[in-house]
Amino acid sequence: MAKNNLISGSIWDEYSQKVQDLMNNPRHMGELTEEDAKATNTKLIVADFGAESCGDAVRLYWLVDEATNIIKDAKFKSFGCGTAIASSDTMAGLCIGKTVDEAVKITNIDVEFAMRDNPETPAVPPQKMHCSVMAYDVIKAAAAQYKGVNPEDFEEEIIVCECARVSLKTIKEVIRLNDLKSVEQITQYTKAGAFCKSCVRAGGHEKREYYLVDILAETRAQMDKERLAKATLSDNFDDLTVVKQIKAVEELLDAEIRPMLHMDGGDLEVIDIQKGNDGMCDLYIRYLGACSGCSSGSTGTLYAIENVLQENLSPNIRVIPV
Repeated sequence: MAKNNLISGSIWDEYSQKVQDLMNNPRHMGELTEEDAKATNTKLIVADFGAESCGDAVRLYWLVDEATNIIKDAKFKSFGCGTAIASSDTMAGLCIGKTVDEAVKITNIDVEFAMRDNPETPAVPPQKMHCSVMAYDVIKAAAAQYKGVNPEDFEEEIIVCECARVSLKTIKEVIRLNDLKSVEQITQYTKAGAFCKSCVRAGGHEKREYYLVDILAETRAQMDKERLAKATLSDNFDDLTVVKQIKAVEELLDAEIRPMLHMDGGDLEVIDIQKGNDGMCDLYIRYLGACSGCSSGSTGTLYAIENVLQENLSPNIRVIPV
């Protein structure tokens, strides 16, 4: 006899078998009462959370041993889709046996990962990741009720990606530590932007305060300024070795010149720096892309490059296109 499933058709191939099973047969669905608490000498906690983006809601029940703060039992009621049921059931199961402080550390990534059939394949499609986020948020609500604090007290950082629960601080640190240059790299390192993608850029299904494209641009700009400041505060440019001079020039070009050239489809490369007979530092460059052959390369663009280098590094720099 064929297994009775609520789901059929290729559209459901994106859902793991665990998710499909829990949609039909949740293990922890139900409610706990004051009678249950008295019978087990525990404290009953009932917390609610609703997701504005989809209208789903979940109620979480805990029986907590106040002597040890261990969650002895957990059940839920879910008012929403099948994925919300599966996520809430998994979340409730993960809570059992943990202390309240340990339960607060359960993330939506933990919930989603526990529903996977294998570690490499997501349990649900990206647009359904918010269901596991809802499960995470109701845990905070329950813990806050138990401890007599606000749920926000458990959120110490600004969350940019709700799906993967990645903070602004983490994203900035990862960009800096790994010298990331694209949103795709941020996603590879943190999972931010891998699911519903609302945090990638403006225009997604949910408006965000912070977007990955802006965080990347702002962090990269700050990194360039810091490199420039470091170069400016170092030894006198004219006394540096050629290798250090080229490095200082490259960092300044990256911060102030190349972004302008890239907007027009162009670029430049540094060929060499040589000491002229007149005491000037001759910087030889080659224009690339749209800048190659452009008439302003020997006039306006050249003057702008030379002016930036002279003001920030040394008045003795002379730029020579080749």
